[in-house]
Amino acid sequence: MKYVKPLKLLILGDALKTTKVSVPGRFLGLDVGDKYVGLAVSDPSNMIASPLSVLLRKKTNIDLMATDFQNLVKAFSVSGLVVGYPFGKLNNVEDVVTVNLFIEELRKTEKLKDAKYTYWDERLSSKTVELMLKPLKLHPVQEKTMLDKFAAVVILQEYLDYANRYVNGEPAE
Repeated sequence: MKYVKPLKLLILGDALKTTKVSVPGRFLGLDVGDKYVGLAVSDPSNMIASPLSVLLRKKTNIDLMATDFQNLVKAFSVSGLVVGYPFGKLNNVEDVVTVNLFIEELRKTEKLKDAKYTYWDERLSSKTVELMLKPLKLHPVQEKTMLDKFAAVVILQEYLDYANRYVNGEPAE
């Protein structure tokens, strides 16, 4: 796995597509937590993020997870991973360590050697989803899996919006 800066996921060779974010593949969004990894995938035009699934995360199943990621990359023609990262979260070193450790463990499996990934600010993604789910009064287990999945959607959608604004020449703030 290779880390690239956010907009470098959009580059094909030396040329940046200029009409919309349309690299020859889709993006996979990840919301990495202690127990679960929420997943979202972009549509083929890389405009809209949709929930995909939630993977159970254990130290003993990283090899299995890497295989799952390999299969997803192949099935959805994924060209890059957008990983939620806790930028600017004061006093929350645990979240930073969790994400870094997960990426390092995935990298060590060497199953995603050609995969490119970038980090995207995940601040308030879970809180946003939590507030939307609260009125639904879901079972706690169902709420947690929905929270992780849709937090990944928020992370990926924010990235896609930013990238599309950049490619279309709008200020990408």
